[in-house]
Amino acid sequence: MNTNSLLPWQQRFVLLMCALLSFGAAQAQSLSLTPPEAQTKLQAGELILIDIRTPEEWRDSGTAPNAQRINLQDPNGATGFAVKVLDAVHGDKTAPIAVICRTGSRSSYAQRYLVKQGFSNVFNIPEGMIGSSAGPGWIERGLPMKACSDC
Repeated sequence: MNTNSLLPWQQRFVLLMCALLSFGAAQAQSLSLTPPEAQTKLQAGELILIDIRTPEEWRDSGTAPNAQRINLQDPNGATGFAVKVLDAVHGDKTAPIAVICRTGSRSSYAQRYLVKQGFSNVFNIPEGMIGSSAGPGWIERGLPMKACSDC
């Protein structure tokens, strides 16, 4: 865009919008974690890991130890999912949460949805459990897993 043809106030507006968009992109990037980063934070008690896959997926591959299992496909819809997440963080919408799914697609959606519901510290793990274009995933990286016998 050629800003020379704009009025001074329009130039300032364009610059402000570019700055805000850049800040938003940087914020979105900073709210992603690799599986090893999530595992380290989980072990240190610095975050709650929420596995949003289905019970069938939990049974097939197992889950990360200490992960909260909250199926994104809640019988009560998205609201039911958000209520269960709120219960997992004991009502604290500022608590650090990381969401993980199979390949990072559903967790990306869940992250955006939770932020819209007022959660302010939600991380996505875009590699997922089995890997994606973002990386090899939790399982391939050899991170701890446990069988899900009660799924």
